[in-house]
Amino acid sequence: MNSIRPAKTSDASRIAEIIITNYRVNFYPFFHNDAYYFNELNVVDMAAEYTENSESLKNTYVYDDNGVVKGIIRINGIEIEKLYVEPQFQSQGIGAQLLKFAVTEFNTSFLWALEYNKRGIAFYQRNGFILTDEKIIEDEWVPLVKMIRL
Repeated sequence: MNSIRPAKTSDASRIAEIIITNYRVNFYPFFHNDAYYFNELNVVDMAAEYTENSESLKNTYVYDDNGVVKGIIRINGIEIEKLYVEPQFQSQGIGAQLLKFAVTEFNTSFLWALEYNKRGIAFYQRNGFILTDEKIIEDEWVPLVKMIRL
């Protein structure tokens, strides 16, 4: 049975795998920073963010397909902080279900997307978000664009 449920500490390594895989697949081609993407960014450190009672864990939900976590979403108030689906399971509606969950259950209304991630931006646009003129630079080198829900 497919379900979206709150993340548990036992999901931490799987959540970290999904996030890191997506960072490497979607962001590395733009930044080519080997030291960051293949050294600093690792499953052990990322999983440590999802310890019991951590803010990251409290705000994260997973798409669980019969015990296999295939996607994650992290929500902070009305902001979608992260939404990632394991690349092997993309284009199956999992991301759309996670997004709909966030909008329906938490009335989320905005997110920041990597300016270069045209596929991600197109996904959010198909699901009711629009680009604004607002941009920020995260970590001194990552250009993000703000998207809001119609």
